[in-house]
Amino acid sequence: MPTFIDIQKRLVPNLLDDLQRKYHILRSVRFLQPVGRRSLAQSLGMTERVLRSEVEFLKSQDLLHIHSSGMSLTKEGHDMLLPLERMMNEIAGIDVMELSLKELLGVKRVMIVPGNSDDSPWVKEELGRAAIQSMKACVSEHTTIAVTGGTTMSAVAGMLTPDFASSDTLFVPARGGIGEDVQNQANTICATMAQRSGAKHRVLYVPDQVSREVYESIMKEPSIKEVMALITSASIVLHGIGDAATMAKRRNTSEGDLKTILDGKAVGEAFGYYFDVHGRIVHKVKTIGLQLKDLASIPNVFAVAGGASKANAIQSYFKGAPQSSSTLITDEGAAKELLKGTPF
Repeated sequence: MPTFIDIQKRLVPNLLDDLQRKYHILRSVRFLQPVGRRSLAQSLGMTERVLRSEVEFLKSQDLLHIHSSGMSLTKEGHDMLLPLERMMNEIAGIDVMELSLKELLGVKRVMIVPGNSDDSPWVKEELGRAAIQSMKACVSEHTTIAVTGGTTMSAVAGMLTPDFASSDTLFVPARGGIGEDVQNQANTICATMAQRSGAKHRVLYVPDQVSREVYESIMKEPSIKEVMALITSASIVLHGIGDAATMAKRRNTSEGDLKTILDGKAVGEAFGYYFDVHGRIVHKVKTIGLQLKDLASIPNVFAVAGGASKANAIQSYFKGAPQSSSTLITDEGAAKELLKGTPF
């Protein structure tokens, strides 16, 4: 028997178009507020004339507040957005896509947020919000959370709030990161997460990639061994998935290793491992920190990656990494690309 939404789609399709337009406006205002009409129109790909009409209607319903610095949501607007999001996810078929992607990748769970972070940078904030929501259910007393670096992890850190964890929760960097952009280093992200949630953190001040001789020397240091023990005993791991070529260049990879990565047709990267489309490891960076084999013994692993351009990287990683304990948090852009040619 068709659902109410199915009937609406068939009999009153314009009603759903109108609802989706208003939803996208409210959702965009939430992320960009306070925001001017011109900036909002550009973000939504709408003409200012059409937007003006929609904004006036939303204002008349006490959902938007308009002031000199721009538009923002009212309390009623915030309260309405959450149930509206659930409804729009059902209309867009996101719940069906989540089940299809879970089956395709063989992971424990998939969460998809609306939008494509390639086109709308603020979708990364939504990815961060979803990641926090997913992890929160796994946090208990004395939980240790190992976190990698990267721009997506930085976005997750920005979404943390004091009610996420208790003061005995510990954030640790999953790997070294000296030499990378400081803002996106795992040490910096762990410090931000601890500060925003009122938890604790430890640092791992070692290079991201080292020679075998340096690795063996550093690993003898008592302080490094102590942090490494905390990292490998973490009950939660939070990490990103990178595009192979982008990550290799960001790390100033040597010409020889870059040739290996490119010749091996690597498309994805995580934890210093470079994967081809079949999930085969074509290159491994000698890193200090969490290794791929360690993930098999960690009960809760959360991978966060979005954007249609990341689809190949996501699929390659899950073909080559332990999957049973993994939750993928991604966006519509990546999900639709991953499910192309798959009935869902």
